[in-house]
Amino acid sequence: MTDLPSLRETLDAHGLLAKKSFGQHFLLDLNVTRKIVRYAGPFEGRAVIEVGPGPGGLTRAILESDAGKVVLVEKDPRFIPLLSELDDGSGRLTIVEGDALKVRETELVEGPAHLVSNLPYNVGTPLLIKWLTGPWTPCALTLMFQKEVAERVVAAPGDDAYGRLAVITQAVADARIVMHLPAAAFTPPPKVASAVVHVVPRAERPSPERLKKLERVTAAAFGQRRKMLRSSLKQLGGAALCEAAGIEPDARAEVIDIAGFLRLADALK
Repeated sequence: MTDLPSLRETLDAHGLLAKKSFGQHFLLDLNVTRKIVRYAGPFEGRAVIEVGPGPGGLTRAILESDAGKVVLVEKDPRFIPLLSELDDGSGRLTIVEGDALKVRETELVEGPAHLVSNLPYNVGTPLLIKWLTGPWTPCALTLMFQKEVAERVVAAPGDDAYGRLAVITQAVADARIVMHLPAAAFTPPPKVASAVVHVVPRAERPSPERLKKLERVTAAAFGQRRKMLRSSLKQLGGAALCEAAGIEPDARAEVIDIAGFLRLADALK
């Protein structure tokens, strides 16, 4: 990687700018991207998937690490030639032009794999839900989000940020914020600060059917979070559902812990 031109020089050479419609904000400081990869690793030769690599700042740091196969999923075709310049011909790097919301990860890698990405802001939440509740589960996820979204991922009951995203994430994984970045760290600078979240799925996790019920319950409960659960969950059983789950019907969603929401999901018929 040391023989390559700087990321800024590479962007200038290709005449590339970030696209607002893709939620692109480039992280060009290799000291920062290397730090993110250190939080994500060690990979011990396992595959790493990166979504939305853009000009390849994080990619360069991943390629310097002990990762095995490195798979890039990039929706913007403008960056494919630029990313191809990182390929040393060893077969270690694979570049896939496509939408990460639609690709099947099992077709990209075999065996255990990590996810490390500076996610496009406009698709960060649906991608996290896909990876945590879908048929493919990574070893760990180290992901950059807007600070507000990162706080929603790790929030505890009673926190202002506590909601559906926290419940679903923490029902299947352990999550913590490992790094904060100011807007000035990006090109172009976004209007908000960012944070890196490290998520480790648990070996024992709810079944797919239980997760679907959990998604239904949390969507209803937090869709009307200012209401008591007897009202917000009315279409799903209301007070009777709460009582079956051992939950006070007059409570509000923001004070119910993960175990409580799982009991509500289990009581749902």
